[in-house]
Amino acid sequence: MDILLMGPPGAGKGTQGALLSESMGLPTFATGNLLRDAVSRGTPLGLQARAVMEAGKLVSDEIILGVIRDELDRPAAAGGVIFDGVVRTIPQAEGMERLLADRGRKLNAVLFFDVPDAEIIGRIERRRGIEGRPDDDPAAVATRLQSYRDQTAPVLAWYESRGSLIRIPAVGPVDDIATRVRRALALQGT
Repeated sequence: MDILLMGPPGAGKGTQGALLSESMGLPTFATGNLLRDAVSRGTPLGLQARAVMEAGKLVSDEIILGVIRDELDRPAAAGGVIFDGVVRTIPQAEGMERLLADRGRKLNAVLFFDVPDAEIIGRIERRRGIEGRPDDDPAAVATRLQSYRDQTAPVLAWYESRGSLIRIPAVGPVDDIATRVRRALALQGT
């Protein structure tokens, strides 16, 4: 079973992805974490991604799809994956569709975590205070939100036209949001 989590930065994809991973026994592919790991290890992919990430911009489709291709080839991914914030552009969505089709798979559900900007900014400020992530500074957050609106928001219509998009109201206690996710997946037959 393959599930894609979508939403703006700070929408709760990582938190809900971890809960789904635990309950379903599936690995989570959080592109941001995979890219940060590649940067810290100094891999060729990490070197390409570092400047883009530090500027608060979105990493290219080719780099994202390269990371996902490599991760899908790992044995742990054979039974399915929870993709956390992987698809941010229509070319990435098309590439993801091809990567999965090459393995005889498809996305079973696309969950969109719907959160107002004011809530997102507050969440990211709290996360920055706890984790100290350099990509969470206010200027980088503003750039990422604008990039999200410009590049990622159109992907919602792309998935909606395929009938796989599920909107999740993602404001409130974590457990309440997790319940909404489980109900939506159950209704979807996932």
